[in-house]
Amino acid sequence: MLYQIFETQRSIMEPFSDLAQAAAKLYSNPLSPISQTPLAQRVSAGYALMHRLGKDYEKPAFGIQTVKVNKTDVAIHERIEIDKPFCELRRFKRFSDDPATLTQLKAQPAVLIVAPLSGHYATLLRDTVKTMLQDHKVYITDWKNARLVPMSEGEFHLDDYINYVQEFIRHLQSIYGNCHIVSVCQPTVPVMAAVSLMASRGEKTPLTMTMMGGPIDARKSPTSVNNLATNKSFEWFENNVIYRVPANFPGAGRRVYPGFLQYTGFVAMNPDRHATSHYDYFKDLIKGDDASAEAHRKFYDEYNAVLDMDADYYLETIATVFQDFKLVNGTWDVKGVDGKVERVRPQDIKGTALMTVEGELDDISGSGQTRAAQDMCTGVAASDRLHLEVPGAGHYGIFSGSRWRTIVYPQVVNFIKGHAAPAAKAVVKAAPVQATPVKAEAVKTAPVFQAKVEAAKPATPKAPTKATAKPAAKTPVKAAASSKAKVVAKPAAKASTPAVKTSWVEPKKKA
Repeated sequence: MLYQIFETQRSIMEPFSDLAQAAAKLYSNPLSPISQTPLAQRVSAGYALMHRLGKDYEKPAFGIQTVKVNKTDVAIHERIEIDKPFCELRRFKRFSDDPATLTQLKAQPAVLIVAPLSGHYATLLRDTVKTMLQDHKVYITDWKNARLVPMSEGEFHLDDYINYVQEFIRHLQSIYGNCHIVSVCQPTVPVMAAVSLMASRGEKTPLTMTMMGGPIDARKSPTSVNNLATNKSFEWFENNVIYRVPANFPGAGRRVYPGFLQYTGFVAMNPDRHATSHYDYFKDLIKGDDASAEAHRKFYDEYNAVLDMDADYYLETIATVFQDFKLVNGTWDVKGVDGKVERVRPQDIKGTALMTVEGELDDISGSGQTRAAQDMCTGVAASDRLHLEVPGAGHYGIFSGSRWRTIVYPQVVNFIKGHAAPAAKAVVKAAPVQATPVKAEAVKTAPVFQAKVEAAKPATPKAPTKATAKPAAKTPVKAAASSKAKVVAKPAAKASTPAVKTSWVEPKKKA
């Protein structure tokens, strides 16, 4: 019933939102006599804000037209590689008429980015995709809105998610011989399961597995998200947040966790920040600050666009990841496409290098939750493991914005390059990447090797003058250019247990 009430309210508000948009233009258009009246700019700003608060937000486009590879513009063609009932494997194919650039593009490694299915669309990783396109062939999982999937397509379970990931990995392997996989937030758990199952069967696994800000072990440093899942019973979630899709959508009758409930939860985490952001938008319109107003619009066009998740997938994720902790307890069984049930055994992963990334201020996946993957993948050689903690970064800051581009990405691209296939190593020469100084240490079980990044510390980034309601460091912040990072491998003393410590490297100051 709640879903029907929400849709009714949205339908009623839609014409008023359109009228508000028209009124805002009427009061702001310089050719309109009304725009010359007193307080016209304030009235226009009020109507513009009313329009944005009442409008319906559709799925945004990636909109990546070109990227620079070695200072050369490369055209991007976005296409669907595989179309599954609940997901599209989307490829960003690069084109260039420069022979040298084309040769370099062909030799670069293929990367599968697994986007989260947790309320927002895969376009949330637009900055991640655009940055990685400089040095990789990029594919991404673009999850579909469950309310648009007809009931005839059946249900979608967490096991299906894992089977999708395995199918996509095999697809890239069939084209390129092998691939690398990057998972951001929620998919770190199913990606770990997918690779573990492939390793247990003796299948070829990705060359590297990069996990960023995910709840591998949600017991560590629990956040408000974790506490909600543990304080409420499975039955509470099933009875209070699961609804059927109304009749005016293709997926009518499907049981889902509605996107509008997820969005309400997002806003409830930082209501003051969102209220301040909207008020700042109103003031920017009055002042005529078009740049700040457009930045607000771009952010909320993405933030307010949410999707529904199939109820079976959502409830199974709550139980498996946040209540029963099946992955870390070694009790997780997954049903394959052939109906065979297999146990997830991360210790069976051997030929895949592992990198984990956490944000110092992450309020979604707490400190140590992603790092737990290092302790579970005991079969991975000590020299093939790396953990990075990003100073000052929140959840979004590790895959979007200035910290992603200057701190995290240089480490990721070097990690992938260092574990590329032999043929690729001989040909690929990655473009130099500017890196903010940070110290990342490799994880070892026997001898501990440290990878020390030495560089001059950049000037302190200028803080944003406007609150954008973006958690952590999601809003891009301009940073001063930093010097190139140099990695120096150095053996350290033996340790009985893996030791991981990431800290900021404070450079010597000139007199």
